[in-house]
Amino acid sequence: MEKSNHLTWHKGHITKKVRQHQKGHKSYVLWFTGLSGSGKSTLSVEVEKQLVDRGIHCYRLDGDNCRHGLNKNLGFSPSDRKESIRRMGEVAKLFVDAGLVVLAAFISPYQSDRNAIRELLNPDEFIEIYVKCSVDTCEKRDPKGLYQKARQGEIKQFTGIDAPYEPPAAPELVIDTEADSLEACTNQILNLLEEKKLLKVEKNEEKI
Repeated sequence: MEKSNHLTWHKGHITKKVRQHQKGHKSYVLWFTGLSGSGKSTLSVEVEKQLVDRGIHCYRLDGDNCRHGLNKNLGFSPSDRKESIRRMGEVAKLFVDAGLVVLAAFISPYQSDRNAIRELLNPDEFIEIYVKCSVDTCEKRDPKGLYQKARQGEIKQFTGIDAPYEPPAAPELVIDTEADSLEACTNQILNLLEEKKLLKVEKNEEKI
């Protein structure tokens, strides 16, 4: 694809800090990574509810959901996976600029791709959450029947079966969904956000 060399970023009057002040809280990304069936989507849905209940403005990006639209032209080859995550990283960056908390649930199997998203954002705006769960347990759960199809050869390059998954080298949080309940896992995330002072909502006060 040919790139244009004649592009200029058009600045507006409203900055990220102004949008954060309008919302009453800081904006950042919670990036849930892990195998299919590990519980990423389930956990992101529950955390989103808890954040909204606290008055925090959120939006959830889910791997399967985004493949219905923005990523519907992409397959599951390494290059397509890389492009899928690149697009989602750029979308997440825009949402953070809009003053929202983004909950992004993607297998995102490659460390380099996750690092690239981290580099798009400020150091305190990317929180990598490794949703840890063994292949055996994910395959036993198999909520979408994907592991069975992969074993039968109907799905090629399936992460954990015939495609690799690279666990995060230094995530902000590791959640073990084999050992802990949904409530316990959710509370671990909320506790981390509390420690980072990211659950605080302040309206009509001094700008962030």
